[in-house]
Order: sequence, then structure tokens, then C-alpha cells
Amino acid sequence: MSTEEKKNFQTFQDSNNVYKPLDEREASNFVKEVYSKNLPIEIIGTNSKNYIGNKLQCAKVLDLSNLSGIVEYLPEELYIKVKACTPISLIEEALEKNNQQLAFEPIDFGYIKNFKSNKGTAAGQLSCNFSGSRRFKVGSIRDHVLGFKGINGKGDIIKSGGTVVKNVTGYDLSKLVTGSFGTLVALTEITFKVLPVKDSINTIAIYTEDNKIVRKIFDQLLSSSNEISGSVYIPNEPKNNNYTINREKILKFNDLKSEEPFLALRIEGSKKSIEERSKEIFKELELQKMKTSILDFYQSKLFWEKINNIELFSGTKNNLLRAVIPPAKSLDLMKHLKNNFKYYIDWCGSLFWLEVLDNENEKIEEIKSIVVKLGGYLTIIKNSENFTSDIDLFTINNTRLLLSKKIKESFDPKNLLNPGKMYREV
Repeated sequence: MSTEEKKNFQTFQDSNNVYKPLDEREASNFVKEVYSKNLPIEIIGTNSKNYIGNKLQCAKVLDLSNLSGIVEYLPEELYIKVKACTPISLIEEALEKNNQQLAFEPIDFGYIKNFKSNKGTAAGQLSCNFSGSRRFKVGSIRDHVLGFKGINGKGDIIKSGGTVVKNVTGYDLSKLVTGSFGTLVALTEITFKVLPVKDSINTIAIYTEDNKIVRKIFDQLLSSSNEISGSVYIPNEPKNNNYTINREKILKFNDLKSEEPFLALRIEGSKKSIEERSKEIFKELELQKMKTSILDFYQSKLFWEKINNIELFSGTKNNLLRAVIPPAKSLDLMKHLKNNFKYYIDWCGSLFWLEVLDNENEKIEEIKSIVVKLGGYLTIIKNSENFTSDIDLFTINNTRLLLSKKIKESFDPKNLLNPGKMYREV
């Protein structure tokens, strides 16, 4: 095969085929060119999450890392507009000066990869749609995206949404693009809704290893009027040296007995409001009958950062799974997992972060089957060295797959953008 033939072959890729445009217009022209030649392209930014999803072998690589910087930030209007590959750390730094935040709590996958923080870029967060502990209270990332600009599979620059928080006109393409892993558009600009940071924060830790009590408390919190903004359960780690046993080290706080299983709930607001709601919660959950402790502002802030950084799985060489189920089904999954896996539960019972050992592919299939039966879905975030390629990394049924294909065709008719990143057929 000649060099030219290789370049037009889907599996050929080398450094000469990486294109790094300086702006949106250059990126658009590049996509138009590859569209005319039917060349599939991989879209990358800073590669903070490149291990998530199926590995791609494309003819060209579109590197959008030059598209970085804050375009417009109006604190009084509660929005910030940024170029796609603007680091989340830079956005948070700007917001902090005005006591504002991205309320969906961007997940930090840096610790999983190499033991240090790396929240990646705005486009990376939007493309994955993985939200932090406040998700069950304020919604996911897609609920905080006011609009975007991007390039479709033909090379056309498209725009959706606006800069007004109450924008309700037209069909919101932002919700389709969010969580699409770059398979629909190459993002160039994103507008986020921002919210004020609460004055203070406290965390109540409730010590129990009874799964039925955990499920009951989750249920009570979901229906509580006391505005809980986070609720996680950290069970015992498995007695298996093939897992990294690090809970006591990672969650070492003066007022937390990290060697015991515990459920933690977060209360945010003014100090007076937190004090009043804490009293109500103790009555509502009858916590006077249970062993508890309280983390103050500084401990709480660091504790929830560690939860959203997924630090308990730092540098894991095993398989890391993310399962989302109806919260009412959390007890069923806990009963199956027992103490055989390392995991913890977020979103008040709905989100399970779960580690499965290398060479245990059959257990992944088993867990996936259970999650689907419970009405949920599973994503394999990081796979081990001996992971089998027969297992789909994303859960999808035939109906949703057909719908995904239709959506993909409307944005990218030749299937050139990140082909097969999520589903092999799309």
C-alpha cells in the first residue's frame, strides 16, 4: 500500500496528520476538507479523558487545544462564555473572584489517571456529561449549558442557545450535544450558567453498615425539605490486596471516623440556616439514636472535593465502572456487591462508582446485566490491561441505538466525527 493510500485509509495515523487550528474558521475549513475526502477524524483537546470510550484509529486528528480563553463573563447576568478548550481551572478561578461557581461540580478524572488534579476543559466536561455530587439537587451539566457553537460533520459552523438564563425558545441542541463524546460536533465555544457560592457548608456523617438503613436515609433525604446538596455512602473496602486500600488515607479528617462505613450528607447556606436545618435533619432522621459526627466548613469543603475527584480510585489499574440506577433500587445493587468490590454511592443512592479487578470480565458482564435489569445504565470509565473488547463500554438498548444513529446522521451524515467513540455502530 502506498503512503497516499495509507493516508486515506481509516486506520492510518501519524504525527503529520494532526491538525491544530488557531481559530474556529480554520477548524471549519479543515472539517470541510476531510468531508470532501470522506476521511474520519478524531477530535481531541488536552486529552485529560482520552482513555474514556472506545479507542479510535482515524485518518486525521483535529486538535482544538488552541481554542482557549474566556470570551465573555457577566457575573450579574449569571453566565460565562468560553472557548471550547478553556481549562476548567481557569474558569473556576475567574468565577471565584465573584463568589460564583459551576454548580454541577465538574468531575476531576486526573487522579484516576496519574494521581493529580486535571479537570480538563470546558468541552471535555460537556462532552462527557459527568456531574458531581450536587447532581440530584441542581441537575446535570446539560442543565447548566445555555448554548454552544460548534462544527458539524460537514464543516458548517452551527450555534444553539444564547446567553440568557431563561432562554426557552427553539429546540435546545445543547442537550443533545452534551454527553455525545464529540460524535456530533466539534465544539468551539460554550456558554455556562453560573450560580452564587453558598456562604457556608457542613457535613453530617452517619456511621452504619446496615444497607437497609442507608437506603432508608437516602429515601428520606430525597423527599426532605431541608435542601440537602450532597449525599454519599462509603462502605467498607474489600479484604482483597488486589484493590488499593486507601480510604483511611484519602478521607483522613479530624472529625471523621474513616475506618467505619458511613453516610455523609451536605448542607449549604448561611451559618444560621445550616444550624437550623441540621437540627431538623437530626429530628427527621432520628439521628440521636445513631452514631454521628459533624465536619466543619474546611473539612467539608475538602471532603466533597475528594469525592468529586474520585480520589478513592486514584491510579487504579483495575476496571472502573460508573453505574446509574433509580435510587429506589440502590439496596438491590448493594446486596449484590456486598463487600466483594470496592465502591461508593453518590447522588443520594443513584450513582455507583465501582471497581472490578483485572481479569474479571465476567463479573463486569454480570454487574452490567443487573444494572440494566434495575432500570439503569453502566459506563466503563477505565478498563484494565486484560479487559476484553467484546464488552460494550456504554450501555444502550436497540431503540436508543436507532435513535442515536438518526441523530448522528443529522449532525454528521458521513460518520466522520469520532466514529465509534461511544457505540461501534455510530
